[in-house]
Amino acid sequence: MKLLRLLFIFLSVPLFAQQGGMWIPSLLDGMNETEMKNLGMKMSAQDIYDVNNSSLKDAIVHFNGGCTSEMISNQGLLLTNHHCGYSQIQKHSSLESDYLEHGFWAKSLKEELPNPGVTATFIIKIEDVTEKILEGTTATMSEADKQGIIEANIAKVVQNSPKEKYQENRVRTFYEGNQYMLFVVETFKDIRLVGAPPSSIGKFGSDTDNWVWPRHTGDFALFRIYADKNNNPAEYSEDNVPYTPKHFLPISLDGVAENDFTMVFGFPGSTDEYLPSVALEQIVETINPARIAIRDAALAIVDEYMRADPQIKIQYASKFARIANYWKKWRGETLGLTKSNAVGIKKDQERDLTAQMKKKGKQAEYGNLLPQFETYYTQIEPYSLAREYFLETALRNVELLTTAFQVYQLKQAYENRGEQSFNDRRDNLIASMNVKYKDYSSKVDKDVFEVLIALYAEKVDERFLPDSFKNMDVERLTEDVYSNSAFTNFESFKALLEGDAETVMAKLEKDPGYQVARDMADAYFTKIAPDYEALRLNISGLERDYMKALLELSPKDARIFPNANSTMRVTYGQVKGYSPADAVYYEPVTHLDGVMEKYIPGDYEFDVPQKLIDLYNSKDYGPYAENGKIPVNFIGTNHTTGGNSGSPAIDAHGNLIGLNFDRVWEGTMSDYYYDPSLSRNIMVDIRYVLFIVDKYAGATNLIDEMKLVHPKKGKSKRKK
Repeated sequence: MKLLRLLFIFLSVPLFAQQGGMWIPSLLDGMNETEMKNLGMKMSAQDIYDVNNSSLKDAIVHFNGGCTSEMISNQGLLLTNHHCGYSQIQKHSSLESDYLEHGFWAKSLKEELPNPGVTATFIIKIEDVTEKILEGTTATMSEADKQGIIEANIAKVVQNSPKEKYQENRVRTFYEGNQYMLFVVETFKDIRLVGAPPSSIGKFGSDTDNWVWPRHTGDFALFRIYADKNNNPAEYSEDNVPYTPKHFLPISLDGVAENDFTMVFGFPGSTDEYLPSVALEQIVETINPARIAIRDAALAIVDEYMRADPQIKIQYASKFARIANYWKKWRGETLGLTKSNAVGIKKDQERDLTAQMKKKGKQAEYGNLLPQFETYYTQIEPYSLAREYFLETALRNVELLTTAFQVYQLKQAYENRGEQSFNDRRDNLIASMNVKYKDYSSKVDKDVFEVLIALYAEKVDERFLPDSFKNMDVERLTEDVYSNSAFTNFESFKALLEGDAETVMAKLEKDPGYQVARDMADAYFTKIAPDYEALRLNISGLERDYMKALLELSPKDARIFPNANSTMRVTYGQVKGYSPADAVYYEPVTHLDGVMEKYIPGDYEFDVPQKLIDLYNSKDYGPYAENGKIPVNFIGTNHTTGGNSGSPAIDAHGNLIGLNFDRVWEGTMSDYYYDPSLSRNIMVDIRYVLFIVDKYAGATNLIDEMKLVHPKKGKSKRKK
């Protein structure tokens, strides 16, 4: 609930609205516990988070720093999304053993595959250290001086707080710098691939269905955590053994129904729930339209080439999906913010907050916050817009410029750190580019370059443009770059970087592709970034004070949760359908029938394995069906974002019922404004996971590890 629907200060909030928020699990006592029980939860807050005893938090794992996962057996079996483990599945794949195409299933521990560099992190303890971190700071200090003291205090707390040798202390900020929490964490480094369905199940629907409901995707993968003989973290070793977790999640076979309680436990990445209306208006009217326009242009070109050339279709499939992912999100986000009148609601909330300031005599302390926001966001808008054009053009959508910018950074490394740093980075860059160029087409990139450079020259404020961009002939520049630059293929790129640093620098300055990237980067770092960063620092200070005002002027039971920052959070709600438009209503559960309805033989997005078709035709569903149908996905009102991928969906009793993997298109604005009528997270039904593991893969060895329960009947069992 954004700005946390400051309706909370002045209006009664209906129970249904009390489902947004990403809450710190160690602070659920009181209001949150009451709300959760009102929604149907049968557990206590202590069942969810307990330092001294086993609790749900001991089964929740930060997977490789970007996704969430959960323990589902007492032998270290870990469940996450297929897309979270995709790169590991890909690395183990070959023409002879294509696990992306056919899936992978280890039928014994010896068959499980190691993944160097992959990590699994548990939260051992969460502690409030705000007083220690803010010690020595004053309200009259500059933001830069204040941050210097805070960073020094964080270093002291991290260094001096107790932990085991194999653990780590981390301090994270909450409420825009009004609260600091210490996390004691334990990270395991021997993580092995156990099972993954073929992409035709794990990525069913692919780009077309991304951010969309109804959904029919079996987005899951299985790994196992290994530990040393003392059950502690260790580097990979054949002597390591499966980890014994403090807690693992029993799995419910009872399924879900509309209005059932659901809780999603995980590590959401980033949200901005408390932006003032002027900032949100800028996103809706200026920033997102620019982002969308740039990617519209790039996607149209790439799509045309992919449709005409099968080889380019293969080369660009992953890149197209990456570009389209946030393009689609930004469109849905803008639609949702507009449809829910988020800007107007925030303006109403700000008027109410101003009245509350006057009522409590806080004008001197907080009265200038909103006018200052107006001033700073007006000042930063052209810088923010220019920054987005630079990021989208030079770093994300024109591959030649992205590569040239990496070489530009190589030059900075040489100038700042010397020849050895240059040599090390140069060697790493060449090694990484060997793979990148295999999926590169200069003719595709050339057309993208020409269109986006023209957009850049037209849309970016003239004062921020490189001098070389003024009165530029885009067509002639494009022809020169893609005819004469060494960045158009790997062999010439590698030759460009051969020699000592001075030799390479001299060659670079003559390369037309490098010249464009250099001019754009120089202009960005001299004309845009300094003022943008200075204004952002001032805005950050305002956000901290604004957050303080919200916390201070709101009633004790106000539902103010901290923005997501990749730390452990709990969000709760209910299984619930929704109505995205007039005369349209979406049911909350999809089934295998829908997979078959979407089935297109040979299509990379909607093909279906023959064995799955056979199981469907024979209705060989085992104990995983309900009313003769296999459930696949379901939606709920849980407030999620990136980083919640792989998070467990947990029922009222603490059992696993699903696996979070996406949000609906109309509700993607929940990073800024949570609307309970539109915001829905999408989850894989755990019974579909079990059905695929058991009936499709025949990996009954994995089913046997799990604890399968019927909470509504009070029974538990293991697979026979």
